[in-house]
Amino acid sequence: MKKTALCAKSLMLMLAVAAVSCSSGKEEAAPAAATADKAATAAVNIRYIDADSIAAHYNLAKDFKEAQLRQINKIDNAQRTRTSELQKLGNQIQQKINNNGYLSQESFQSDQETFNKKQAEAQNYLASLQREAEQEMIQQQIQLTDSIEAFIKDYNRKKGYDAILYKAAGVYFNPALDITNEVIDGLNKRYNKVAEN
Repeated sequence: MKKTALCAKSLMLMLAVAAVSCSSGKEEAAPAAATADKAATAAVNIRYIDADSIAAHYNLAKDFKEAQLRQINKIDNAQRTRTSELQKLGNQIQQKINNNGYLSQESFQSDQETFNKKQAEAQNYLASLQREAEQEMIQQQIQLTDSIEAFIKDYNRKKGYDAILYKAAGVYFNPALDITNEVIDGLNKRYNKVAEN
């Protein structure tokens, strides 16, 4: 019995020694792995840009905003004009009703059909203007995105960064990594050249 207890204690002692030696090996491996990860991270060359600043200061984006405002004004003006025309026609019909101007039910229905037709035409015209404006905005957004991405690729061929991110992609970036102003300057120089040609 004493022999079995002694063997069990020896076995436990050997397991404890083995566990301590294994864990100490892991502790040494962990700092080495962390050091290797830090070295790899330090070697990554990342910059970021602020999309809002680019939208506010890139001349192409500004021109597109102005074009969008013109489209919105065009739609608003068309809506006001059509609404005014319909109100005028509606008032004329109401005056005829009030003054017993309709000699027959058919003449009233004819005016009512004219009103409904003009109302449908106005709705279709405004919907058409809205679709046209939406398509133009989509095309402008595609053109703007393509322009920025093409510039960033060309810019990065010269700079050699590992990644250029949008500021919105992260919670915090060191301000020293911000290349937004350089990108805006480059975009505007390139856009102005194209505009002159």
